[in-house]
Amino acid sequence: MNFPLYIAKRYVRSKSSQSAVNIINFITFLVIVIGSASLFIVLSGFAGLKSFSLSFSNSFDPDLKATPATGKFFSITAAQEKKLGEIKGIASYSKEIEEQVYLSYKKKYHNAYIKGVDTNYTKATEIDSTLYFGDWQIDHRQGVVGYDIANILGLSLNQYQDPLVVLAAKPGKGFLSQQTKPYNELPMVISGVYQIEENLDRKYIFTDLSLVQALLEKDSTQISGINLKLTKDADMNTIKNEVSKIFADQVVLKDRQEQNSSLHRMLNTENLATYLIFTLVLIIALFNVVGAIIMMILDKQQNSKTLYSLGTTLKELRHIYFIQGILVTSIGGIIGVLLASLLIGSQIMFGWLKITPSLPYPVTYQVINVFIVLGTISVLGLIASKIASSRVTKKLIT
Repeated sequence: MNFPLYIAKRYVRSKSSQSAVNIINFITFLVIVIGSASLFIVLSGFAGLKSFSLSFSNSFDPDLKATPATGKFFSITAAQEKKLGEIKGIASYSKEIEEQVYLSYKKKYHNAYIKGVDTNYTKATEIDSTLYFGDWQIDHRQGVVGYDIANILGLSLNQYQDPLVVLAAKPGKGFLSQQTKPYNELPMVISGVYQIEENLDRKYIFTDLSLVQALLEKDSTQISGINLKLTKDADMNTIKNEVSKIFADQVVLKDRQEQNSSLHRMLNTENLATYLIFTLVLIIALFNVVGAIIMMILDKQQNSKTLYSLGTTLKELRHIYFIQGILVTSIGGIIGVLLASLLIGSQIMFGWLKITPSLPYPVTYQVINVFIVLGTISVLGLIASKIASSRVTKKLIT
């Protein structure tokens, strides 16, 4: 067995004759355990919040979306649709057209976006799973609105006698005559209400694609986007290349992360900031390791003199205390992660900590976080041990 490792293990297990040194060692070990457990719990909490936040957009956004490279709309021909349907890896696709409109209902008004979609939209996305009440019926001048729009306007379902009125500005240039309305109207009966999150719930109203094309005075080939649902084994980059060949420079393709780049950037920044803050706390806490090892060096000074007299080199003596520091921080880090894992596991299974009476706080157990915590503890412990072990000098032991 390696001699410094053998002595270091003995020092870790043995108790000092001075109770103050034992107390300092215990507190140091406890700080490492609590620090590593706290870091792992926070990282798991943020991972859960990230998954929880993205779950809302994932039900609304497709796997891959094609939007116009320039302007608001682009045209798709029958030949392009045929080629799109022949690409391996695309399970289904849906066309849509979107524009800002003005909603009017019983002298209440609201600005929103109307999204005209075809019958494949519920196959390309999971929007129908977000229905709060009602049905997903978008034909025969029927539409589905967000929960906040319904509250703002006081909408109710299936009001055929008093429908919602959608107003859209007429396209074109120049002045309109006094006899001509500057907008097109579309009376619409609400068949359902969806609920995702506040920004989306007050933004969109869904109806049939052809209705919105007529409202905006567009022909049947003009759309503002294509939603693509991919098969599980599909390669994203391959699909992007094949779709790009069909539409040339007409469209820009975005996967789910690119569609919500701001949200991903915000969540990643918050996660990094939290990690750095807790790492700073660990750095401060690991100063205890430096102090504890120095106290151990002083406590074992007589032993060090004996070992030095027996032929142990100064480098080996330093290595003994260096290994001791590594062992203390590593063992403390592993115990901290194990305790935190039990806590996270109990939250996942039982949901004992709740945001609301029916919603447990979201946490996600990720193996990568285990390696991040243990790696952080190991690196900081290595630095602290190196600093402390360097205090072993020839002057000290002679």
